[in-house]
Amino acid sequence: MSDISKASLPKAIFLMGPTASGKTALAIELRKILPVELISVDSALIYKGMDIGTAKPNAEELLAAPHRLLDIRDPSQAYSAADFRRDALAEMADITAAGRIPLLVGG
Repeated sequence: MSDISKASLPKAIFLMGPTASGKTALAIELRKILPVELISVDSALIYKGMDIGTAKPNAEELLAAPHRLLDIRDPSQAYSAADFRRDALAEMADITAAGRIPLLVGG
């Protein structure tokens, strides 16, 4: 690991699986019993308007469990794996600093 030591990485929970396999429903249930904040790690969900075929959480699900890194870029904007890494680590650090646990959801 280049600029980040393993000791400085926040603890996190990862919930991974295929599209439409129930990850969002499980994440919402986990949020009821654990101090977690959700981070979307689905490459299609970072883009605004990518709603068809992605199983993007609906408004009711987002109200129950807001997702970070969701709808953050226009499809015409470039967004690399390095950009995602930077943004995800920043979100994880913010969540951890607030005394909560990052729950990374995607697949």
